[in-house]
Amino acid sequence: MMITIYHNPRCLKSRETLKLLEARGLKPVIVDYLKTPPTPAELKSILKTLGLKPEALLRKSEPLYAELGLKDRKLDDDALIALMVENPILIERPIVVAGGKAAIGRPPEKILEIL
Repeated sequence: MMITIYHNPRCLKSRETLKLLEARGLKPVIVDYLKTPPTPAELKSILKTLGLKPEALLRKSEPLYAELGLKDRKLDDDALIALMVENPILIERPIVVAGGKAAIGRPPEKILEIL
């Protein structure tokens, strides 16, 4: 089974999730999504697999979220996806995709549900 982790190496939860995968002998494809953001189509696919709307994947604690006034702005799904692709720091992390399923590693053990 191919496993992909959308990873931010500076994020504790992301590092913990990667360690959890590796401790189980799994070797995921690691995508440093800040350096290689998903395309709009990839992000739409991830959202569909997660069963989430784009707004649910936004990191509301990220300073850029406040700077852009996103709490008070009403953007449609396509605009939010474009915003996250342009500013991947706004994407919640880590995301693990495996076997047609996906989970956000918050807490890291949440990903065990899809393995």
